[in-house]
Amino acid sequence: MASDLPSVLDAQRKSFLADGPPDAALRRNRIDRLLAMVLDNTEDFVDATATDYGSRSRSAALFAEILGMISVIEHTRAHLGAWMRPNRLMRGAGAFGLRAEVLPSPLGVVGVIGPWNFPVNLTVLPASAAFAAGNRVMVKMSEITPHTAELMRAIAPRYFDATELAIVTGGTDVAAAFAGLPFDHLFFTGSPAVGALVQQAAARHLVPVTLELGGKNPVVVAPDADIDRAATRIAHARMVNGGQVCVCPDYVFVPDGAVQRFVDTARRTLRDTYPTVIANADYCSSVNQANFDRVVRLIEDARERGARIDSVAPPGETLPDPASRKIAPTLIRDVDDRMLIAEEEVFGPVLVVRGYGDLAETVDYINRRPAPLVAYWFGPDDDDFRHFVRHTRSGGVARNDFAAQMIPSAAPFGGVGRSGMGAYHGKAGFDTFSHHRTVVGSDLPFSITGRAALPFTRPMGLVAGLALRRARSRTRRRLRASR
Repeated sequence: MASDLPSVLDAQRKSFLADGPPDAALRRNRIDRLLAMVLDNTEDFVDATATDYGSRSRSAALFAEILGMISVIEHTRAHLGAWMRPNRLMRGAGAFGLRAEVLPSPLGVVGVIGPWNFPVNLTVLPASAAFAAGNRVMVKMSEITPHTAELMRAIAPRYFDATELAIVTGGTDVAAAFAGLPFDHLFFTGSPAVGALVQQAAARHLVPVTLELGGKNPVVVAPDADIDRAATRIAHARMVNGGQVCVCPDYVFVPDGAVQRFVDTARRTLRDTYPTVIANADYCSSVNQANFDRVVRLIEDARERGARIDSVAPPGETLPDPASRKIAPTLIRDVDDRMLIAEEEVFGPVLVVRGYGDLAETVDYINRRPAPLVAYWFGPDDDDFRHFVRHTRSGGVARNDFAAQMIPSAAPFGGVGRSGMGAYHGKAGFDTFSHHRTVVGSDLPFSITGRAALPFTRPMGLVAGLALRRARSRTRRRLRASR
């Protein structure tokens, strides 16, 4: 219940303050227990997510929910000892009695609000980073995936005391109350619209937030790209988790002369991959009726406004199907800015295909819109690609493969602008949940900073004047040289 949340937070904070910052061994132990909680119950989690969706590939869930996070967690576990070490400053000054260092310090209690599309992966990963930094963690599971949420709540006490990790379930009222708690940091994964509400709630207590949001991720197929390979990979990428992934490609720019070939290859790929849909247990359904209705509305609005809709439905199947909440893989052309799908993130098995004549058109189009979580490029690593990287904004860039920016375990993951703020994975996650605290001590026989207080002597004025003249001269020389 929402009314219980402050007492849970208070218990975690009191325990944190009483125990002090945990050493590396305890942090690793907490990470190990977190990982064991998932690995010991993998089949139950896979079954729970399939039940929540109605239809979701167990193999895909195993890979995306469980296996996909292990390397990131293991990287964090292996390096947290090095990340915990103080950063010594002014090393030479130590011989004269001045010691300065920056200590990575735990924040305290971290709140994590998880999403419904990957309810295990996207709560466990930020929790592991928060543990690595020495914090206690409260997790609010998504109410849209209630079976997964209840499983997590039920098994967590086998592995953790509630003062270390507390799992919270409940509806939107509980989520709103959770977002308004005076955490030491709040981490949210979800849509930009809900992220704005979370940030507003956190602002009442000046709680710093990390927002992992979404966006309309663009794809550019270069003029010299292998069209068939690009079409095949992009079609597969659009269908991951039924398109319900924040890093899925949303719309693709294809050279004008290659659009038909791209569509033909994408259509053939989708038809071959999904010979059946309604009875196909591996074909992911929309997570709930609201998301099903929203995606169908986007398609129908585009149709009514003149777009060409290519529904790759298997012969004999009528799609979309409300009973199974399944929508056929869909390719849409001739989209213009009057259509809802031009502005709204699809989050479904629908790909918009656009032609272009000049690469500058694609860069201008992307830059007129909010920065996406990832920008995709299919083609060689050449001057055109480097121009694309330099002249667009996005959380990350992936070339020739889906979510390639997430392959390195040490790489930070996060958005920019409307696609999010802050990052995690690797050291970025450790830093997100740490305060880098400066500690300086002096054993000098005089005060370095005492000159800022009375009495102000004439020699002090002369020294200040000399320092000012030197700084002005140095700056002017640099400016002349730069001209």
